[in-house]
Amino acid sequence: MVEGKILKVSGPLVVAEGMREANMFDVVRVGEKKLIGEIIEMHGDRASIQVYEETAGIGRGDKVVSTGAPLSVELGPGLLSNIYDGIQRPLEVMREKYGSNLTRGIDEPALDREKLWHFEAALKYGDEVESGDVLGIVQENEVINLKIMVPPKMKGTIVDLKSGDFRVTDPIGKIKLSDGNVENLTLLQKWPVRLARPYKEKLPPVDPMVTGQRVIDALFPIAKGGTACVPGPFGSGKTVVQHQLAKWSDVDLVVYIGCGERGNEMTDVLREFPELTDPRTGKSLMERTVLIANTSDMPVAAREASIYTGITIAEYFRDMGYSVAVIADSTSRWAEALREMSGRLEEMPGEEGYPAYLTSRLAQFYERAGKVVCLGSDGREGALSAIGAVSPQGGDISEPVTQATLRIVKVFWGLDATLAYRRHFPAINWLNSYSLYRDRLSGWFKEHVSKSWMDYTARCLKTLQLEADLQEIVKLVGMDALSPEDRLTLDVAQSIREDFLQQNAFEGFDSYTPLAKQNALLELIFTYEDLARDAVKKGADVESVCELPVHERIGRAKAAPTDSYEAEYASIKNEMVSQLDELVAAAKED
Repeated sequence: MVEGKILKVSGPLVVAEGMREANMFDVVRVGEKKLIGEIIEMHGDRASIQVYEETAGIGRGDKVVSTGAPLSVELGPGLLSNIYDGIQRPLEVMREKYGSNLTRGIDEPALDREKLWHFEAALKYGDEVESGDVLGIVQENEVINLKIMVPPKMKGTIVDLKSGDFRVTDPIGKIKLSDGNVENLTLLQKWPVRLARPYKEKLPPVDPMVTGQRVIDALFPIAKGGTACVPGPFGSGKTVVQHQLAKWSDVDLVVYIGCGERGNEMTDVLREFPELTDPRTGKSLMERTVLIANTSDMPVAAREASIYTGITIAEYFRDMGYSVAVIADSTSRWAEALREMSGRLEEMPGEEGYPAYLTSRLAQFYERAGKVVCLGSDGREGALSAIGAVSPQGGDISEPVTQATLRIVKVFWGLDATLAYRRHFPAINWLNSYSLYRDRLSGWFKEHVSKSWMDYTARCLKTLQLEADLQEIVKLVGMDALSPEDRLTLDVAQSIREDFLQQNAFEGFDSYTPLAKQNALLELIFTYEDLARDAVKKGADVESVCELPVHERIGRAKAAPTDSYEAEYASIKNEMVSQLDELVAAAKED
């Protein structure tokens, strides 16, 4: 145990001397209250420490004690349905013990030490095991089976393993390692947050993460194991988009990190999620969710830890073979914490004052995503998808955090303030957003949704781009200068925008749309376009075509119940045909 004395305190940064024997990233206890900190820089016997709690009242000469271990998270039964702060302290437990206003220096274990969990052993005496092999199952809740695995870097023979009810720290068995030593096995693992958990092999992502959000699934899909960012100005709907992804994405678990955002946004999550029913299981959404809350009024240094804490927990579930989504809101606040600590360390600033290592730190986070073959002899596969919100100042996506993120992620959902002001939500701008997974996922969509899915979605993007070009012409010379074909293009583009892309997150029928219904909606819109273009060629007046009564039914088509929309859509198509035939017949009579 290394002990030093404080030389300097500068906000969350504490400099201590006498720490020559300590290591980088060791956790330390600072002052009489034993505040939690982490060594982030060493110069001789001086250690620079970022403290994860308010440092008021700490002064020169106070004691600093190193624990000799890096910042780690506890992994085991009890993680799900919980809410933690940035360094994995259970907030609900702390509120019950110490009241709503948390005092400094509190240290509570992340996992309940008294609760009994029923462990069902899957192996027996004499079985040879390696890292990642499943020792047995703990039923965490009605939704998730927790697989208790052999810890990484451990290989040997089972000499004892029994089923029964255990606390997380109780021995459930013993393993004889290859060097002859015998070690206890428990339900609990600890893992350093800055170190990525190992796996056997990284695989190319080929399955989409279906979100039920039409603009995402159809135009800018993300793969399971993929990376995405959602940049946008204040008020453009970043948080609602992330809530929708957390609620409806077809993943097994969600780790939601509230990193530096307003406290009332985390309050919304805490109020909403327990009341929402998971469409996959019929149970509460909280049963497959872990929340990390490190809001804007909490200590700034803990924002950095919260990102690593969240993704390490997600990797633990990924290693069991689950598909996990990590949603970070927002990485801009994390970058601001890096900038503040860098400034206090008197490092040379980079662009806009951010540290020169901003891009590499962002990459360390996003590169931990991916689809992998997990450790263990059964060859199970898991996927970890990372989605980060970015809050550029003034909505300027040319600022360093957004640009550094775009160089790393494969999907860009650019939120647009002008769309938000027009009440078009999700306000994802279809002209500057992109997904580099579209081509890779095309085979899956053709096999599982429809052979025409990729054609329809490509046609969507092309029509919207044509609309943008035509709108420039209309601004210059007016609508009358357009040909009938171009007028129809504008009409179809308006239908795509208002009847397909626009989606109400707070309306039951519109909050989530399955892929089959999305495909049917697109088919409806493009069937109308094909029939309308044919009618115009046969002499029908384009103004009359654009004002057909069936337009209103197409606009209401997304409200059709998910389990019985086919009959409604067939009826709309019949109505289209009859109304357009009447126009053509009237044109021939004239």
